Amino acid sequence: MKLTANLSLLYTELPMLERFAAAAADGFTAVEIQFPYDTPVDELRRALDDTGLECVLINISAGDLMSGGKGLACVAGREADFEAALAECVEYVRVLRPHCVNVLAGRAEDEERSPALEVLSSNVQKAVTQLAPLGVQVTLEAINTFDMPGFLISSFEDMRRFTESSAADIRMQFDIYHMARMGEPVESLLTNYGAQLGHIQFADVPGRHEPGSGELNFERLFAAAEHSGYQGWYGAEYRPKGATSQGLDWMKKYQNRSN
Repeated sequence: MKLTANLSLLYTELPMLERFAAAAADGFTAVEIQFPYDTPVDELRRALDDTGLECVLINISAGDLMSGGKGLACVAGREADFEAALAECVEYVRVLRPHCVNVLAGRAEDEERSPALEVLSSNVQKAVTQLAPLGVQVTLEAINTFDMPGFLISSFEDMRRFTESSAADIRMQFDIYHMARMGEPVESLLTNYGAQLGHIQFADVPGRHEPGSGELNFERLFAAAEHSGYQGWYGAEYRPKGATSQGLDWMKKYQNRSN
């Protein structure tokens, strides 16, 4: 297993640039950042170099999505905003060299669903056209509608159907927390589709805290993904119940299996 620390949710008791050293000290060899754009890219690169960490994943900026808006990627009339966000992402990719870049679809009302999917498809194609030549895998994530009401891609089937029908080379980003919150058969899906996934993220349910804090059996879930042929990283994207380093007991059993 290859474990990454999501620095947007882990080590938030520290300033962003200090989180890299903390993650490395705890045994992580790689990190991911949801939206790195508030920190100058050269400073992020220096933090990676100083700690020897890899950057596995970043997201394209989603505009107002995180503050309750519709976002960018599926919203008609905001194509230019998405293109600007993509251009910014490309500049960060050139320096950080992540393995994956994730697209957050955004929100849409029921009556907007069909045109929203068309806008999303067009924007994803733009992302792949610009990012694939840089050696980056573009991913798309399903997000639960309890935490983010109205999210366009919220079920595994939504995500699978979109990625399989896309003319662009896009892979599914499977977030165990979001799929469990939606009542999906997580273990079965990892068993049957793991080899098709571009990235996995995880948190326990229902609180989105560290493994062992809720109801999920991560031994079984991780084993299902491993046995399926999944070759990617596992992103620890949870909200620690206390100080991050003090809640890493779950990680000890996997550290010897991670690179």
